[in-house]
Amino acid sequence: MAGRYREQALEYHAREPAGKIEVVPTKPTGTAKDLSLAYSPGVAEPCLEIADDPQRAYEYTAKGNLVAVISNGTAVLGLGDIGPAAAKPVMEGKGVLFKKFAGIDVFDLEVAAADPEEFIRVVRALEPTFGGINLEDIKAPECFEIERRLQQELSIPVFHDDQHGTAIIGGAALINAAEVVGKRLEDLRIVFLGAGAAALASAELWSHLGVPRQHMTLCHSTGVIHRGRREGMNPYKERYAVDTEARTLSEALRGADVFVGLSVANQLSPEMLKTMAERPIVFALANPDPEIEYDLAKSTRADVVMATGRSDTPNQVNNVLGFPFLFRGALDVRARTINTEMKLAACRALADLAREDVPDAVLKAYGLDELRFGPEYLIPKPFDSRVLFRVPIAVARAAIDSGVARCELGDEDAYVARLEKLVSRRFELMRVVIDRAKKSPQRIVFPEGEHEKILRAAKILVEEGIARPILLARPEKVEERMASLELSRQDVELVQILEDTRRSAYAERLHQLRRRQGVTREDATKLLRSRNYFATMMVEQGDADGLISGLTQDYPETIRPALQVLHARRDVQRVAGAYILLLEERVLFLADTTVNIDPSAEQLADIALLTAEFARRFQIEPRVAMLSFSNFGSNQHPSARKVQRATAIVQSQRPELEIDGEMQADTAVLQSILDERYPWSRLRRPANVLVFPELQSANIAYKLLWRLADAEAIGPVLLGVDRPVHVLQRGVEVADIVNMAAICAVDALERTDGAQRLL
Repeated sequence: MAGRYREQALEYHAREPAGKIEVVPTKPTGTAKDLSLAYSPGVAEPCLEIADDPQRAYEYTAKGNLVAVISNGTAVLGLGDIGPAAAKPVMEGKGVLFKKFAGIDVFDLEVAAADPEEFIRVVRALEPTFGGINLEDIKAPECFEIERRLQQELSIPVFHDDQHGTAIIGGAALINAAEVVGKRLEDLRIVFLGAGAAALASAELWSHLGVPRQHMTLCHSTGVIHRGRREGMNPYKERYAVDTEARTLSEALRGADVFVGLSVANQLSPEMLKTMAERPIVFALANPDPEIEYDLAKSTRADVVMATGRSDTPNQVNNVLGFPFLFRGALDVRARTINTEMKLAACRALADLAREDVPDAVLKAYGLDELRFGPEYLIPKPFDSRVLFRVPIAVARAAIDSGVARCELGDEDAYVARLEKLVSRRFELMRVVIDRAKKSPQRIVFPEGEHEKILRAAKILVEEGIARPILLARPEKVEERMASLELSRQDVELVQILEDTRRSAYAERLHQLRRRQGVTREDATKLLRSRNYFATMMVEQGDADGLISGLTQDYPETIRPALQVLHARRDVQRVAGAYILLLEERVLFLADTTVNIDPSAEQLADIALLTAEFARRFQIEPRVAMLSFSNFGSNQHPSARKVQRATAIVQSQRPELEIDGEMQADTAVLQSILDERYPWSRLRRPANVLVFPELQSANIAYKLLWRLADAEAIGPVLLGVDRPVHVLQRGVEVADIVNMAAICAVDALERTDGAQRLL
């Protein structure tokens, strides 16, 4: 390892606190009562319940979400037999990956037991503590017997990731690579270089995928594993000994369809690669350096489909795509084991996911502009959060269907919603709105219909039944991309604004609406060459239910047509803009963040009511704080008095609404200040709707919170327009477009239903 990188790695691990993990309480411990419940005497009650029924440990302890990562340090990461203490940084790292990718807690255990029997005895004694066991970095062939015995003797899942992780991820890559090269799994001839844990487990799992055992040849460092061979054999290798005249890797590879390297660097020469079958598949998985370099393989055979274990080449076979999600599914149905059916389910779920459109967040994480299923994208990327929503549920179903689950999964939509919370609170918040939108998909028009992100968003909206997209786009500009997305003209409506027969009627109507603002008939006709104006007229005339724009335009340019044509609702004086900020422990609605520079008291009252109404769309009961630099009359500056008047207006109009002000921001959000200084406040709990006295403070506040508090943001959302019109931030991701379309659809639904709140 280069000197500078070595220094950085050592500093990273030594930085206080040393290591990479810690234990954090999940229940309150701030009072004497809390401690009496956490320990004595309260702890006795769950102890007695578990003594009566050991399965209740899943209800009263962390067992159901706790995995042991256990190693004896005999085969660490390519470092070899370095012992259990030296293996600890790797085991801690594995725990970090479990937590980050699947929300699973881990105790890492490094066991000083090189003897398999002693190791088995230690792990067996730990069963009451854990919901599952992840064996790690144990040398072959001992690892096979250790796993087999523990699987037999324990009633919780035992999984040796060095064996099965590569088998599962590589299997997903194999399914898709065979599809790409146009070959059937049952016809593939596969040559493995390496006959250790990963190779043997891969051969076993892939035989269940459909590759015949007799089509797989394993090569050890000393040659082909063939029938009659005695050198370096054991019962596990003997299962894969084949009748063949080949004795070397070079001989075995002639005419082979697939090479799988699980050995060391530079073992596959260009000459060997040239002898393989047409469109060969090469998985060179040695780390850090593969059996053949990616660029060398590509320059040797232009038709090769390649995967490695490295993150800097396409198709990284990375075990992190497997073990966190496999255990997540197994734990959530309290599986007794992780069986072949569950591993195959994980494998196929990964393969299927790689065929779907890739989210912007994944492209951004890897610095890519595009990623599509094909030779350079066979399996999902490790930072693709959708893996969490696909693999665990597939694994859980397989556990139930194969009879190894102790409990049912329950409602699958609710289960996915729980998984979504592990990734982002945005999923949890938006689920309410998306589910509402799906009940009656509305027609949403997108003026920027030719943009790649809008097309991809339209695909999701159609597939999930959230909305019916109308794209202002020229067919010749979008048809090819629509075909690649499998998005048909039946799925979306394409509108060419210069050829649309409604142009004349729209121009006449626009002239009527704006003639006293100096817009002539000719001016109106010219304005309708703008897609934003055309889309706004579609909404005004009832040809679309809502409008989403702004991906490529400045905010004022986007909202101007809507404000000119649609105006504010009759019950409000001015439209307003709001942001939702999602912090770790709370959701905040902030307004007005984008429209009104210095609103009057009456306008502030409207803003408060609009934002409270908006919060209810997410099934959140609003608690509104009218913010100022003053607390309840402590200063009589005109700005503070304006907020006082606005608060009084709202209280008189909506006495049932929990609202108070004027108040400082910390008063609004801290329970301790409300309790100690203002127990008489109408706010009984900290506010979740923050109404600012003017645009400057609102805009500054939301951007500071967003950037410094590591909050997630949804918005800006335009409130109070007579028809549903919403504005995108420039350059947002596809997921943000989908979310905004769902908000717009529910906005349209509420108006159609004649309701102002979601029921």
